[in-house]
Amino acid sequence: MDDRTGKVAKNLERFVQALAQHERENPTHNAYGIGLSYFDIERLGFEEGEEILPGITIQVDGGVSGNFRILCDGEHEEDQEEERSRQEVILAVVVPQQPLVAPARRREEQPDVE
Repeated sequence: MDDRTGKVAKNLERFVQALAQHERENPTHNAYGIGLSYFDIERLGFEEGEEILPGITIQVDGGVSGNFRILCDGEHEEDQEEERSRQEVILAVVVPQQPLVAPARRREEQPDVE
């Protein structure tokens, strides 16, 4: 197995794992692609639009090099924003505000006032 074949095989394995995880966590979304940076597509020897798994194509999505994303028909950003808002509300309710009180000085530490 040459170096490129090994890289492609490792990445295909990661893609399959990520697709399975995405399907478990988002059963109502339909994945259609893997988003990669243009640099990574070139480096791995893929072509944009190439079908690498049944129904899954490689797409340039402008993301960060070294990472890939599952592309689907669902709205993940809205889900994440809703989760952040819910967490902020929970934190606002759970974390009581405590007034800050300075410790009292000992009598010998008090300045003489005349």
